[in-house]
Amino acid sequence: MSMEESNSTYMEVEEENSDDDKDQNWDDWENGDEEDEVEAMNSKSLCLFCDSLCDSSNALFEHCSSTHRFDFNTLKTTLALDFYGCFKLINYVRSKVAENKCWSCGIICRSKEDLLNHLHEVVSFDNGKFPWNDDEFLMPFLNEDALLYSFDEDDVDNMPIDKEELIKGFVQISIDEDDFTFETEENKPIASSISGEKSASRTDTSFSNGIVAAEAGVSSCRNPNDQDSSLYIAKVEANKIKDVNKSYFGGYSSYGIHRDMISDKVRTDAYRQAILENPSLLKGAVVMDVGCGTGILSLFAAQAGASRVIAVEASEKMASVAAEIAKDNNLLWSGSKNEGSDQGNGVMEVVQGMVEELKSTQKVQPHSVDVLVSEWMGYCLLYESMLSSVLYARDQFLKPGGAVLPDMATMFAAGFGRGGTSIPFWENVYGFNMSCIGEEIVKDASRIPIVDVIDSCDVITNSTVLQNFDLMTMKLEEMDFTAMIELELKGETSANGSTGSNLITSWCYGVVVWFDTGFTERFCKEKPTTLSTSPHTTSTHWSQTILTFSEPIAMVSPGTSNVDKLAAVGTDACPAVKIQCRISVVRATQHRSIDISMEPSGIGPFGRKRNWPAQFFDT
Repeated sequence: MSMEESNSTYMEVEEENSDDDKDQNWDDWENGDEEDEVEAMNSKSLCLFCDSLCDSSNALFEHCSSTHRFDFNTLKTTLALDFYGCFKLINYVRSKVAENKCWSCGIICRSKEDLLNHLHEVVSFDNGKFPWNDDEFLMPFLNEDALLYSFDEDDVDNMPIDKEELIKGFVQISIDEDDFTFETEENKPIASSISGEKSASRTDTSFSNGIVAAEAGVSSCRNPNDQDSSLYIAKVEANKIKDVNKSYFGGYSSYGIHRDMISDKVRTDAYRQAILENPSLLKGAVVMDVGCGTGILSLFAAQAGASRVIAVEASEKMASVAAEIAKDNNLLWSGSKNEGSDQGNGVMEVVQGMVEELKSTQKVQPHSVDVLVSEWMGYCLLYESMLSSVLYARDQFLKPGGAVLPDMATMFAAGFGRGGTSIPFWENVYGFNMSCIGEEIVKDASRIPIVDVIDSCDVITNSTVLQNFDLMTMKLEEMDFTAMIELELKGETSANGSTGSNLITSWCYGVVVWFDTGFTERFCKEKPTTLSTSPHTTSTHWSQTILTFSEPIAMVSPGTSNVDKLAAVGTDACPAVKIQCRISVVRATQHRSIDISMEPSGIGPFGRKRNWPAQFFDT
């Protein structure tokens, strides 16, 4: 074929292709219009009860309130629903309406029209026991339900966001062709760090048609490469943190909680002694009290001669109460240095808000505080604790060389016997055997930590340090740790797990955990002191935290040789002489919660080892 013929043929083909392209482009234009119309329809939110479409979630909820007597915002506030509670409620209502069933009272109507006429104000629910609590309602009832992506937008947009907490929980997604990797701050390799099925659902991720579904079936984003998706994830995380903080600080608005804490003499006397009996530390100092509550520690600091006391309290109600108490005791700073004639008057300033927000308000200058004091400890030391806030305050406001009270914290562990369970109580209830209840409770306790007081006589092994924290130097990530402990029987123990002079085999039912906090000589030079929650000392409102084995482990003292060498270690035929236990405690994806796992092993008299499956405790 000649060059001319070739070019001619090429031009003819190109013209034909050009015509095809024009037709194709025209079709694409028409399809694009249709897609835009569909997208516009999908962006509208469908009413929970009728076929009305609304442009925003606010408009939809106003419509539901005025037309169908369903006030979403009031329900959310009254029932203290968090993000997932609201998510479940929406899916629950949609599922009931589809069955012509009243979401509130459960009555089944003959038609949708009858249902719409029947709808009424919400009936009362038992506290926390809502019919939409089941995890099945985490699955969207309607495909592409726009309301599920927008019902929380106003709350998120108006809230202060703690960037550190937001980044901590933020999902990082890396895509390399077909190889997907998923990583969060929590699931970096820490052995046995997630607690059971609930925590596993938080970190398991499924990929389908470019959609990343994370956190128990909630669609985190539609397109991993879409910036709007990242924004949505950020909003979800921020909203969850806000809801947890709101619930956490709101819970401290109850006077009963503060009475329990103040009347805990072990707790309050330890702080009072550390503050009042160390004048070289407190006299003339600038003191910050993080999470002041009623302001009792701030009042002690003012009484000890502090020149200024900054009492920080996130609860609006308790901040107001603390200010009123300071005023009633002539200790409230009124804004003028000349106010008050008595020495020590006018030194206490109550600041309402989270300590993480103070820097932006400029109410406290950076690195201007001499002494940082806080009663931050939670159950098992770290559960619902304020340690992260204390570390933030230390890094932002404490002067170089300043003091933190308390400055040390130590977690301890020991093995407990049968008396530390509820089994003995249920074995004889007014002469009746109800041990089946006790056995079921113990079985459940192998999945859920129990907060209770253990009698010292029921601690059957040595006590050992689980973890130490130096509050002057520790970093936030050190709240996540894994420790190996080794337990042996202490002295002679009886078969029921109590100390005594006779008998052979003792049964260890689990591990009890407690903590001490130290006001050490580093800062409390005149009068160092320790606040202990040990089962061997006076009980406190923290009690102890009980981690129950999936099955009790038989133990004997070291040196015992009269055992069945072929029997399983930890049984009556071959008791263990040691229990080794790997315990992990990490911050959970749920803000202010922790995940606990435990992996027990038994060591027999002749060195044989038996491992039990890892246990994950749902906090």
